[in-house]
Amino acid sequence: MENNQSFLATGSLGRLMAGYSLPCIISLLVGALYNIVDQIFIANASYLGSFGNAANTVVFPLTVIALAIAVMIGDGCCAYVSLSLGRGDGPSASNSVGLSVVMTLISSVLLSALYLIFSDKIITVFGGTVNAETFRMSKEYFFWISLGIPFYMFGQAMNPVIRADGSPKFAMVSTLAGAVINIILDPVFIFGLKWGMTGAAVATVIGQIATAVLAAVYMFKTKSVKLGRESFRFSSKTVSKTLSLGICSFLSQVSLVAAMAAISNMIRKYGAEDPIFGQEAYAQIPMAVVGIVMKFFQIVISIVVGMAAGCIPVVGYNMGAGRKDRVKGLFTRLLICEAAVGAAALLIVEILPRGLIGIFGAANESGYYADFAVRAFRIYLCMIVFACVNKAAFIFLQAMGRAAASTALSMIREIVFGVGFALILPAFFGLDGVLYSMPVSDILTAAVSAAVIVKTYGELDQVLEG
Repeated sequence: MENNQSFLATGSLGRLMAGYSLPCIISLLVGALYNIVDQIFIANASYLGSFGNAANTVVFPLTVIALAIAVMIGDGCCAYVSLSLGRGDGPSASNSVGLSVVMTLISSVLLSALYLIFSDKIITVFGGTVNAETFRMSKEYFFWISLGIPFYMFGQAMNPVIRADGSPKFAMVSTLAGAVINIILDPVFIFGLKWGMTGAAVATVIGQIATAVLAAVYMFKTKSVKLGRESFRFSSKTVSKTLSLGICSFLSQVSLVAAMAAISNMIRKYGAEDPIFGQEAYAQIPMAVVGIVMKFFQIVISIVVGMAAGCIPVVGYNMGAGRKDRVKGLFTRLLICEAAVGAAALLIVEILPRGLIGIFGAANESGYYADFAVRAFRIYLCMIVFACVNKAAFIFLQAMGRAAASTALSMIREIVFGVGFALILPAFFGLDGVLYSMPVSDILTAAVSAAVIVKTYGELDQVLEG
């Protein structure tokens, strides 16, 4: 097989980073817009309001579970393909892609079935019983989202694979097409037809189907990786290597779900003890607001992850080709850019929190809604610069093939700190303790990440000196 990606070892790092990262950023931003757009339209529909917002927040982590499995397969395949092509091993790259398609299809159907069978219990675990109306809307929304899981997972898993094949623009366009369809259909179904939560979910699923179809079409016209019957032949080595390289992506997502579950239950518990939010009419507000803050954070992290994930093919290829000097140079550029994104986001949340919450229907809610939202934005995201740099370090280590270090950092952030502080701090600070859990986790993780970053630079320098 002819290797047509040798330019990754010779081209300008700045241009390569922009060329690969920008489409990836747009793809992830567009993917994030699925849930965010739903929430915006839901929030501004007077017959749904904060109840619908809370329901959307309940279901959101369940879509993240699906995403976690998809990116584990897709990002792992992306890294393995890039490393294989860097070594000139085309057959291994092709086998990874073929088996990734199979793994995605099987896992997505199984997850969809589990969601449909155990929907009531799952919704309860993620805080859907805060009041009866929130539970009803959560169940309605979750049913349709569950039906679309196979399409959602296939589109998300194949997106990084398409980038690794050398077509980042196609990956971007396929995701963009689905999001545009969702944006068009949401107001039609929610405001025009009055389908409520069903309308929001159906619009999302139709968009996901469009993205999945485009990804499937691409699989028949790959460029650097050629698929044939042998590409789908089972290989325990290929499966193991693909999944091990993607396990950090999986854990970073699924551990986020664990943190969300902890946060949701703490909100339900300590919200009930609050003099305002303990009242039935306002009980859903903290859940809805924290969900909105998380959505803004998701937009920022989409940029951060897109910037870092876009570098995976470049990093992997140069690691495989032995060009550690280029790996170090790219790492430096990435860390600087990620810190700049975090600083810009920090300015927005500290200066314009009321403008942000206004997008999500604050005009239709009580003053308690906006006041709690302002506090949530300013506290929960006050250390977002560290969050951005942390995420970049996790993904870059994964791209270098250092899955163990990447996974360890991710687990420390999301499970040890993320879940731990979400459970501990509310006991001392009530609802505000839930908000404090995020910045405390980020600043402590940053201290650990700094040590790993310094060590990584030292190892690359040793290679260069040797």
